[in-house]
Amino acid sequence: MATAHAAHAHPARRRPAVLGDLLPGSLTRDAALVTGSAVLVGIAAQIAVPLPGTPVPVTGQTFAVLLAGAALGPARAALGMALYLVAGLAGVPWFTDGEAGAGAPTLGYVLGFIVAAAVVGRLAGRGGDRTPLRTAGTMLIGTVIMYATGVPYLMASLGVDLGRAVELGLTPFLAGDALKVLAAAALLPAAWRLAGTGRDRST
Repeated sequence: MATAHAAHAHPARRRPAVLGDLLPGSLTRDAALVTGSAVLVGIAAQIAVPLPGTPVPVTGQTFAVLLAGAALGPARAALGMALYLVAGLAGVPWFTDGEAGAGAPTLGYVLGFIVAAAVVGRLAGRGGDRTPLRTAGTMLIGTVIMYATGVPYLMASLGVDLGRAVELGLTPFLAGDALKVLAAAALLPAAWRLAGTGRDRST
C-alpha cells in the first residue's frame, strides 16, 4: 500500500520526445517556440545567394525548417511554418530577399515547409534524430517533401515542363542539400548527448 502511494506521489518524469521538450513551461513555451521558428525561417530566407538562370536562390531556409521540425515536434513545427506562410502572405516581408505576398514562383517550397516540418517532427519524436544515420534519413525525407511541392508549383508558375522545373528548382541544390543533411546528422545527435538523454527510443 505504501509503495503504491509513493508511486502516485512521485510520478515518473516523462521522457522528452524532441529537443523543445527540454525547455521548461507549457503554453508560453510552445507559443515562443512556434513564433521563434517562424522568425528563424524568416531570417534564414534573407541569407540568399542568387544562381544564374533560375529564380530559386540558395538560402538557409530549408535547413532552418528541418531543424525546427526535429526540435519542436510535429504540431509546434507545423504551426510555426504555417505562421511563417500566413504572415508572409499578409505582407510581412520575410520571404526570400524581403518579399511578401503570393506572387513568388518559389511559394510552393514554403507550402512544403509545413508538411516537411510536421513529418520531420513526427519522425524525430520517434527517435529519428538520436543517431547520425537516423537523422540523415529523417532530414532526407523532409527535403524530398519540400521539393515535392516546390518543383510542381515552380513548373506551374513559370509555365515550363517538369524536366525544366527540375533543372531550375532541384538539380542545382542537391550538393548543398547533402551538406545540410550531413550537418544535421552531426548536430542533432550531439545535442541529445549534451542534454544527457541521447539513448535511442524504442519506437
